[in-house]
Amino acid sequence: MEKGKKRLATLVGCNYANTRNELYGCTNDVLAIQDVLISRFGFDSKEIQLLTDQPGSPLMPTGANILKVLNKMIDQAEDGDVLYFHYSGHGTRIPKPGHAFLKDEAIVPCDFNLITDVDFRKLVNRLPSGASFTILSDSCHSGGLIDKEKEQIGPSSTTKPSKNGHKSKAIPYESVLHHLTTISGIESSDIGNHLCQAFGDDASSKFRLQATHEHNLLGSVKPDAGILLSGCQANETSADASASDNSEGKAYGAFSNAVQMVLKAHASPLSYREVVTQARKLLTEQGYEQHPCLYCSDENAEKPFLWQPEHSK
Repeated sequence: MEKGKKRLATLVGCNYANTRNELYGCTNDVLAIQDVLISRFGFDSKEIQLLTDQPGSPLMPTGANILKVLNKMIDQAEDGDVLYFHYSGHGTRIPKPGHAFLKDEAIVPCDFNLITDVDFRKLVNRLPSGASFTILSDSCHSGGLIDKEKEQIGPSSTTKPSKNGHKSKAIPYESVLHHLTTISGIESSDIGNHLCQAFGDDASSKFRLQATHEHNLLGSVKPDAGILLSGCQANETSADASASDNSEGKAYGAFSNAVQMVLKAHASPLSYREVVTQARKLLTEQGYEQHPCLYCSDENAEKPFLWQPEHSK
C-alpha cells in the first residue's frame, strides 16, 4: 500500500460474561463491523486489531491494552490515513472533579480500568495533520466521549418507550465505585484514588493528574480530525438487543446494528451527518429511546463516512 494511505482499525467488544454486568451482543457487533470494514471500505484484515473478552481471546480488552493499541495506531498514522475505533460495551458517567452536578463520560473495559473523555481527547490531539480518526462508541452515556469536540447532532427531546427485553449498556457510577473498592482495598469516595491504586500508571490520565492541570494542559481545542459517533446522548443509555430481535438469531448492539443497516441500504457514500441522522431515524422506528449523536468539525460532518483524505505530500 502506498505510504500515507493506510486504513487502520481497532475493534473492541466487551460482553463481561458470567458477571452481573453481562451483555450478549458486543462481540457480535465488532465481528460484524470487521466484515463491513473489509468488504465495503477497503480495510486490510491485517490492519485490524480485534480485542474481545471471549474465552481464548489473544488480547483481552483491558484499559491498558485498549490504550496501548490505540496509541500504537496513532503512532503509525501519517498524512492521508484513515483510523477507526469501534467500541461496543458498557459506558458510565463519573462526577467531574470540583463540580457537584457535572459528569464526564467513560467506557468500561473488561477490567474496569476506565478510559475517559480526556484520554480520547489526548489521542485526537496526537493525530498527525491530514489523517482522520473516527470513533464509534456503542455504549451508554457515550455522547461527548471526546472531550471538547464540537457537537453537530446532539440532544433531542423526542423519545419513545424502549422495547421490552433489552439490556442497557450502562453500569451505574455507584456500582463501578463499589467494584473498584474491592480491587483497590482502600477506603475512599474518590474513584480516582481507587483507579490509581489498582492500575498505577495504566490508570486514566484524568485521575493521574489534577483535573484542573489536565484541562489547562489540553487547552482550547481548535477544529481537528476527531470524529465521534455516539450510540446515545450523554444522559441516555444504549441498548443491547436480544437474539430474538435478529433474523440471524444473534444478539447485537442497537446502534452498531442500525449503522450497518443504514450502510447496507445505501450503496453510495453517506456523510457522517447522514449516517447518524439515518441511524437515529431507524432506531426511533424500531422503538428505541436512544438518540445517536455526532461530534466533529463542521467540515468533517459533511465528509463521506470513513473517507480517504487527500494525501498532501
